[in-house]
Amino acid sequence: MMRLFGNNNEQLPERRDTVSGFFKSFRKTVHGSRVVRRGRRLGRTTRIKFSCLFLTLTTSFLLYLAVFGLKVNFHGKIGNSISVTEVQGEHLTSRDQKPPTNKHHRKQHLPCDVEFAESVTYLVEPEGFMNVAQFSLEFVEIEERQSETDLYKPRFGGHQTLEEREKSFYATNQKLHCGFVKGPPGYPSTGFDLDEKDNAYMKICKVAVSSCIFGSSDFLRRPTSKQISEYSKKNVCFVMFVDEQTLSKLSAEGNTRDDKGYIGMWKIVVVRNLPYKDMRRTGKVPKFLSHRLFPSARYSIWLDSKMRLQIDPMLIIEYFLWRKKSEYAISNHYDRHCVWEEVQQNKRLNKYNHTAIDEQFAFYQSDGLVKFDPLNPNTPLPSYVPEGSFIVRAHTPMSNLFSCLWFNEVDRFTSRDQLSFAYTYLKLWRTNQDVPFNLNMFKDCERRSLAKLFRHRPFPPPNID
Repeated sequence: MMRLFGNNNEQLPERRDTVSGFFKSFRKTVHGSRVVRRGRRLGRTTRIKFSCLFLTLTTSFLLYLAVFGLKVNFHGKIGNSISVTEVQGEHLTSRDQKPPTNKHHRKQHLPCDVEFAESVTYLVEPEGFMNVAQFSLEFVEIEERQSETDLYKPRFGGHQTLEEREKSFYATNQKLHCGFVKGPPGYPSTGFDLDEKDNAYMKICKVAVSSCIFGSSDFLRRPTSKQISEYSKKNVCFVMFVDEQTLSKLSAEGNTRDDKGYIGMWKIVVVRNLPYKDMRRTGKVPKFLSHRLFPSARYSIWLDSKMRLQIDPMLIIEYFLWRKKSEYAISNHYDRHCVWEEVQQNKRLNKYNHTAIDEQFAFYQSDGLVKFDPLNPNTPLPSYVPEGSFIVRAHTPMSNLFSCLWFNEVDRFTSRDQLSFAYTYLKLWRTNQDVPFNLNMFKDCERRSLAKLFRHRPFPPPNID
């Protein structure tokens, strides 16, 4: 038994009719000669019409060749050294070149084979797996006003000072900002409010698989049930966080919750009072802070709502964490590996306000962020740009600390988390040279083997003014 932590030669009718009709035409009848004469007149008429049509088409084709050939020779004499000549606002392409096209052909990225265990039955957590860096993390729950005269407004991420931010990178016993910060008594909630029953359910989860849909930004992708073991169906929490708008949209599409709050394998947890106007930023709360939402969980898996899980979560944990001796696993980006490239791509596609991106990038460069160098043997990661749609975590102190730090960067700067990943990791790595953080950055093709990818619903572009 599996233990989790210790665990059809006849002529065709048409042909017969044709043959019989042919011989019938030679039979002697009263009107026989008249029939033959009519047939002959009809044949001569048809041949004459066909000849005229053929002559017309041939003449037109020869005239076309003559005119077109003259144009090519004419332009060739003028600019025989130019492969493409502009004529009346259009481009004439040389014979050696393919005509230009406006279609952008995307690179095809395919999944690769991953040697998962054959079954979850005999999986056992490796002995001593959790013998990693041990220190205590506490989190800021309530912030006090600095003075009675300041314009204080509670924020979900709190009001972390630069000094507090700097200290938070040390892997030591500490109390740090990590979302879910409330204001003083009498102030309204800062957001991400959950029903008490949902909170109670999540508190007992030992392994969690989570995703979210906010602002009706996506369809509901149910895990491939036949690929999920009975053990995982009973022992793993599958939680989909949605807001009320999304819940209404899902219901209109026929996805209604059962009496226990499930749609398929997903436990639907409704989030009220979203902490940010930017839905993407709100989505970073369950993405990064699973250790806050599932306080008793030892492991968690995050997948983006554009993905449908098709591998058993326990097989994923065994392969990416236990077998690799890692605390945190995330894939590299399929195309880009340097933050400089990611910055340019975000600005080119207007993913966020350009000034905000520049300010964040300048701050990171001033604090030691350098370009990714694949030839440098001391480069600690195979890529500085992740594909963050799939994350596998053990809830260890270093994993939890990194998750808090990464969330704080998204809260302080832009919601484009691929811009802050490398900076956060490298600063944590430099600050704690003697404290290992076992992060497994795996190949993107492996990520594609874990889940089927879909396109998001059309999503309103962000305000970049």
